[in-house]
Amino acid sequence: MRRPPGIAARLQRFAEIGARRRGLLVEAAFWLLVARVALLVIPFPRLAARIGDFVAPSDDRVTTALQRGSADDAQVAAEIGWATVAAARHVPFKAVCLPQAMAARIMLRHRGVASVLHFGAAKGKEKPIDAHAWLDAAGVEVTGYPVAAHFAEVACFV
Repeated sequence: MRRPPGIAARLQRFAEIGARRRGLLVEAAFWLLVARVALLVIPFPRLAARIGDFVAPSDDRVTTALQRGSADDAQVAAEIGWATVAAARHVPFKAVCLPQAMAARIMLRHRGVASVLHFGAAKGKEKPIDAHAWLDAAGVEVTGYPVAAHFAEVACFV
């Protein structure tokens, strides 16, 4: 069985990825921390008002937001998706689907790229309901993919 890489190996890999990607990883780790703390201390209705407009998946604004975006926006979305998911694996706290989607959404917004944060729910096995969040932007599946088939999309932030 292979052991996970030690801190020296991780730092070496971090140094080898290039300044742009290192910057994205650091930014993603920062926004993951902000999202995690916000979810712990701010009541969700108040937090939701800062995330965007909460709408039904069938709302026209969802379709419009998903169709917006250039090839450059798609490239930015893919890079931010990579950085967010990679950073989530290495931060010293739990950064699951919702903090990842929130962090990536903030990063995209700062770059002028529209995104849609989706919420899904399913009947749970160990708890009454399981929830999942995923993010799309400029035709790119940014975070939270693949979405399991048993999740029904219930709402979105645009």
